[in-house]
Amino acid sequence: MGIHSTTRRGFLTGRHLKTSHLPFPPGATDATMKDCTGCGACLDACPEKIIIFQSGLPRADFQQGECTFCGLCADRCPERVFPPDNPRQFHHHAAIGDNCLAMNFVDCQACRDVCPTTAIRFRPRIGGPFLPHLDTEACTGCGACVSICPSGCISMQDRTREVTDA
Repeated sequence: MGIHSTTRRGFLTGRHLKTSHLPFPPGATDATMKDCTGCGACLDACPEKIIIFQSGLPRADFQQGECTFCGLCADRCPERVFPPDNPRQFHHHAAIGDNCLAMNFVDCQACRDVCPTTAIRFRPRIGGPFLPHLDTEACTGCGACVSICPSGCISMQDRTREVTDA
């Protein structure tokens, strides 16, 4: 699937109309992406086929699947786009929106079932299905939960760091 293709679920839910920028591949940042020449080596190397080009830069499209942090995108990159200490984590974490089925009294725990780090857990509530709780520290941002969500309510949110006064 290329940059202009979409999944059936994405088409039916209107996700293909969203124009927000997808996240960079793991370890890449705004600063390091300035070195990207757009050669496509990372796209070809990704065994999960989640790396696509968006606005001339590689991005991780979690509608296609999840990142397994195999590191092949970094290994094949001829530029200095990926830091040598490539972390096994993205610079974002998952965020669950208000249109989550469980929050709207429909029993669903699909995101919990696919989360490789058990960052998504469900807590009981009186009178309805369990509610999702996301541990942002445990979330690697792999995107496994995004494509599996039937309501399309999971998105990625930048990690924020607390600023302290020195």
